[in-house]
Amino acid sequence: MKLLLTSAGITNDSLANALKSLVKGSIKIAFIPTAANVSDEKKDWLIRNFNECERLGTVDIVDISALSKPVWLPRLKKANVIFVGGGNTSYLMKCISSSGLKKELSPLLKSRVYVGISAGSIVTNKTLQPSSGFIFGNKEAPEALGMVDFYIRPHMNAPNFRAKKIDEENLDKIANRFNADLYAIDDNSAVLVNEGKIQVISEGTWKLYKGSK
Repeated sequence: MKLLLTSAGITNDSLANALKSLVKGSIKIAFIPTAANVSDEKKDWLIRNFNECERLGTVDIVDISALSKPVWLPRLKKANVIFVGGGNTSYLMKCISSSGLKKELSPLLKSRVYVGISAGSIVTNKTLQPSSGFIFGNKEAPEALGMVDFYIRPHMNAPNFRAKKIDEENLDKIANRFNADLYAIDDNSAVLVNEGKIQVISEGTWKLYKGSK
């Protein structure tokens, strides 16, 4: 399985080159924007993500909440990169399950690359614990896809996440709650997983918190 789990998309050349190395050929993207559906904020970040994808190759926008499985599945199969965008993590996970994508991901990713942006990265974890709705609270986080055996927390030290306390100082205080390694990454970083081998790609800052056992 090949995954590139980003914080804010393909924001620099290092991340673009990492994706190209995974695909090795013309990039054909199916972009799933579903997580952004329930956000009422301005979506300049989503437009930026679309533009980043367009610079890499061809792009088809596939909203799994708006299309039936007989429509979205053939379109995902035409792509060699499945991009899952950011937004509301809990809503995205709900849609992945209810649409039927959860059952289809494993066979799809035998021959395709998965790229996550923020929420799209977090849903690959065992649970949604790193998401903003659960990371500092005491509520039990629902199960996620379990595609990786670590956790990822995007947007570390990002100015627009200051109100949500997603900075190194606050992450230091709660990292020991995680029962597996936690990668906290900023918006110029990503975690690359290539057939089980883990590598951090970064032109910014990141921090690995070793998980409690």
